[in-house]
Amino acid sequence: MGANSSSKRPVFDEKEDVNFDHFQILRAIGKGSFGKVCIVQKRDTEKMYAMKYMNKQQCIERDEDEEDMFMVVDLLLGGDLRYHLQQNVQFSEDAVRLYLCEMALALDYLRSQHIIHRDVKPDNILLDEHGHAHLTDFNIATIIKDGERATALAGTKPYMAPEIFQSFISGGTGYAFEVDWWSLGVTAFEVLRGWRPYDIHASNSVESLTQLFSTMSVQYSPAWPKDLVSLLRKLLTVNPEHRFSSLSDMQTSPYLADINWDAVYEKKMEPGFVPNKGRLHCDPTFELEEMILESRPLHKKKKRLAKNRSRDNSKDSQSENDYLQECLDAVQQEFMIFNREKLKRRQDESQSEAGGDDATGDRDGEAEAGATDEEVPEPEPEAEHDPEPKSSSKLSMCGSVCSSPGSC
Repeated sequence: MGANSSSKRPVFDEKEDVNFDHFQILRAIGKGSFGKVCIVQKRDTEKMYAMKYMNKQQCIERDEDEEDMFMVVDLLLGGDLRYHLQQNVQFSEDAVRLYLCEMALALDYLRSQHIIHRDVKPDNILLDEHGHAHLTDFNIATIIKDGERATALAGTKPYMAPEIFQSFISGGTGYAFEVDWWSLGVTAFEVLRGWRPYDIHASNSVESLTQLFSTMSVQYSPAWPKDLVSLLRKLLTVNPEHRFSSLSDMQTSPYLADINWDAVYEKKMEPGFVPNKGRLHCDPTFELEEMILESRPLHKKKKRLAKNRSRDNSKDSQSENDYLQECLDAVQQEFMIFNREKLKRRQDESQSEAGGDDATGDRDGEAEAGATDEEVPEPEPEAEHDPEPKSSSKLSMCGSVCSSPGSC
């Protein structure tokens, strides 16, 4: 069950859509409320990726089969910040300062695409093997157009901004991109100190939380530099109109005055914490759960699907839930399969062919290649607006944004 399990690599038809059979399942590494994540290896290239799969009955709303929908994305093996906090890692101030900068670039990019993440927290910030931070898990992200506001109660309570709760209670004007910067402030505070600035739990009522924000003040560590405390205060400002909520705001902070933002963007800043490359930074029980406790384990999918198809062909079966079937049919019709490897090969070929042309021809070739580069956004069970297809070429504009929901 590894890279050398076969002496001969398979060759897949270039015209064939990517599917489950193109990957070898290696091991489970995580799970969330919308799906699970495992490490996979593409059989023809032997490249390693992370695959997130979601049960279609639990998420009606990117390869898929009768049971699941799949997303295969870049593999980040450094673990998430939550895992490292649970391992009692003491993050240095320098490490957290870089995380703040990298997440500021990520949120700035999302805003340029009209996206509110709505679930920024240590669990959703993954580290690569070099220690750079990547924002993941867009399960409850939403898209708002210019001048519009979101109103749904979505997120993880300890990290949700006050205006989300206030909007839910009073039905006010709603909220926008500022909520993600509040969550970033809570996350930075927690990673630095080991606990959150507000003692909030999932069991707290929405009404009690609105009261809490109006009466309780955050206690900052006296050991922290004044400029750091000032920045955290700006991020944790209850009134969103006065909160730091943009990259330009962050760049005005004295605490980040000496930051080379180009170096941050290019990931040339040396991280203050580098994960141990000799171990896998995830809970090992995920693999045991998938192999032993899961009623429909992924590694037995091929046999299970073959059996189901045989049964369906032998007799007519009536759906137990007609409404669910209609939803699944809609997903089947609207689902778009995306293969980044194939797209990159086509772009490289186009650029090579255009290499001998004049400057005008080069620009035309690049325009044609970019025109085919579309990616379907993540499922949005709580989003107010239907997402518009986004150009995946734009994702490369910010290396701290990962296209994976849950993991990369």
